[in-house]
Amino acid sequence: MATNNIKGKKLVIVESPTKQKTISKILGSDYLVRSSFGHVRDLPSHDMGVDIAHHFKPTYLPVERAKKLIKELEAAAKNASEIYLATDPDREGEAIAWHLVELLKIPADRYQRIYFHEITPAAIKESFAHARKIDENLVNAQQARRILDRIVGYKISPLLWKKITSGLSAGRVQSVAVRLLTERAKEIKDFQEQPYWTLKAQFEKPGAQPDFWARLLKWDGKNVEQTTTYHLFAEDYKVKNTVFDKPETLAPVSALLRQEPVQVAKIEKKEVKQKPKPPFITSSMQQDAYNKLGFPSQKTMMTAQHLYEGIEIAGQTVGLITYMRTDSFNVSKLLQNQTHQFIADKYGPAFVPAKPNVYKSKVKGAQEAHESIHPTDVRRTPQSMKPFLSADQYKLYELIWLRFVASQMAEAVFNTVTVDIHAGGKDQCVLRAGGRTVKFAGYLSVYKDEDDNDNEESALLPDLAEGDALTLKEISTKDHKTTPPPYYNEASLIKTLEKHGIGRPSTYAPTIKTILDRKYIARQPKSNKLVATELGITVTDSLKDYFKEIMDLSYTAGVEEKLDEVAEGGQKWVDLLNEFYIPFQKELDAADQGMQRPAAKETDEKCPLCGKPMLLKTSRFGQYLVCSDAPHCKGKINLSKEGEKIVPQTTNEVCDKCGAPMVIRTGRRGKFMACSAYPKCKNTYSIDEQGNKVASTGPIITDHKCDKCGKPMVLRSSKRGYFLGCSGYPKCRNIVNISEEEIAKIKAAHEQKA
Repeated sequence: MATNNIKGKKLVIVESPTKQKTISKILGSDYLVRSSFGHVRDLPSHDMGVDIAHHFKPTYLPVERAKKLIKELEAAAKNASEIYLATDPDREGEAIAWHLVELLKIPADRYQRIYFHEITPAAIKESFAHARKIDENLVNAQQARRILDRIVGYKISPLLWKKITSGLSAGRVQSVAVRLLTERAKEIKDFQEQPYWTLKAQFEKPGAQPDFWARLLKWDGKNVEQTTTYHLFAEDYKVKNTVFDKPETLAPVSALLRQEPVQVAKIEKKEVKQKPKPPFITSSMQQDAYNKLGFPSQKTMMTAQHLYEGIEIAGQTVGLITYMRTDSFNVSKLLQNQTHQFIADKYGPAFVPAKPNVYKSKVKGAQEAHESIHPTDVRRTPQSMKPFLSADQYKLYELIWLRFVASQMAEAVFNTVTVDIHAGGKDQCVLRAGGRTVKFAGYLSVYKDEDDNDNEESALLPDLAEGDALTLKEISTKDHKTTPPPYYNEASLIKTLEKHGIGRPSTYAPTIKTILDRKYIARQPKSNKLVATELGITVTDSLKDYFKEIMDLSYTAGVEEKLDEVAEGGQKWVDLLNEFYIPFQKELDAADQGMQRPAAKETDEKCPLCGKPMLLKTSRFGQYLVCSDAPHCKGKINLSKEGEKIVPQTTNEVCDKCGAPMVIRTGRRGKFMACSAYPKCKNTYSIDEQGNKVASTGPIITDHKCDKCGKPMVLRSSKRGYFLGCSGYPKCRNIVNISEEEIAKIKAAHEQKA
């Protein structure tokens, strides 16, 4: 970065390169816009980084990618006439701004904090008029959350490694989310299906059309429809059925309808109005995008980020939507007025509400100062933006645009009619027919949900009057079974988390991604249902016995409320952490003493090496079978996600170390070739897509010695490439990075020896 082009300019620091590009064009040549590429400091990656004994003092280190960037930002800040920190308008953005000030050592009189909810010329220029200093309360709330989550993760995870299996993790929000799924699995398993029967009858009014159906409502003066409420872990689940549990119990009803006269007893007509749904917030956008577009929450947020940060349109970079992490329904008066004019011009004045629609958030701790998710300019219709958007961007933008426009429109109006039909004595047998017709479509002309479509499915009724005699045409009885509560999907899980105040808009998508990556839950391929895995159930059962508060819905929500109090200045962040940590440490000590390793389940499978029974075990990589005589016998069989045995595939290759046939096995990183004499011979090779042998995948012993323990160093590989690691691992964890030239030399020497 050339410093001679910086001097005297106003420096604006944002979070992402895309925002940098968009805002640079808006502000012009008097401003220098630079990106921090997200967080510049964080807690250390290989250490807890929190001094609990000294008021939870955190240790922050520059993140790896920011080390070079810091020097460039320091030079820019030193030469700038003014410095503006324009990170995102939430706690995370406030914390990033604070870390920048601390890391770049910017004096308080040298910077201003600005923020905006949409990336438009008007919003950005307006933000300078409301510049302020960093809000320490918001920073402390973010810091308290970060430290709280770090303590939970770093204290409980090693306990899980010790008691269950290595590589496991726990989290304040993620563990409760997994518990929701594990409890649901048990609720479905324990649910007792109950049979029941329903009756409908078809009638005609002589001389009038059409014929119509009515359902049985009362029998012998009592309602036949009933609701049973099941008190589940996270909610009450209502199951509808009838009093008729056998087909023969309906026989008297059928007999009466065929023998007795039937007439219209009561008709009720009324006009019903239905208000539109509010504009999107983070959770409702993720739910709708999942239900209507099939987008996982992570994809929704990534696509929304692109729409927010800016799309190239006719030579200009334009932010199409407001900030996508929000729990507020607010809409600016300016945009509301613009939208009403747009609605009047496109749909007609009748579609504009008499008074502007106002929506109040039901989300606990909602940040009402924020804006909802909506288009930055309603005149940018989805169709007009389509040429500039990818397929996914267009779908999501259209969904956001339609929902917002509908939220600003007049309510829908329906004409409804309910008809009660009597047979026999008063209330001995009552049937009901109903219908509704659209009188005025209102917002439904733009946006519909599934329940809106269901409500419009109305019976067509003839012209009826009270006292009209009806003729029975047909009786239909049908058997049903009560249904268990449904499995969660991403949309319903987010809805439940939001309902209980667990997490915040920024946490829903990463939480789901984390528990999927950890294999605590799995997504079923066709239905996309989220189901708890055996590993998730095992970990949850262990945690809820010893960490009752952390695993409790109301406690987790209570922590969120206290974090909100910190953000508002009503609670000190260190006090919050103290209140949490004292009882938590007692639970941790009790768990360390009392938590037992889950017993392995004995199976009917016989060990392929010694013939003894095999045990079913679970690790973070899935389930597998191991010989009951382990560790004396090394017999092991890997299982697929479906629980099927993974049988090694035979090959024509022969092991060049012991002469046994080579087979193709499946490991964590995919398929590889291995000696069939394992564990006596551990020779392995990587294979290409055709299954041909490529090279040895085992660690290569080198001539280098460990400078900590003196043992030989071996060449190993990871996702980030090759490195030298001590052969004394795990007792010695020494790691040394080496050059490409050195790697090539080690490989060449190894091939010559082979």
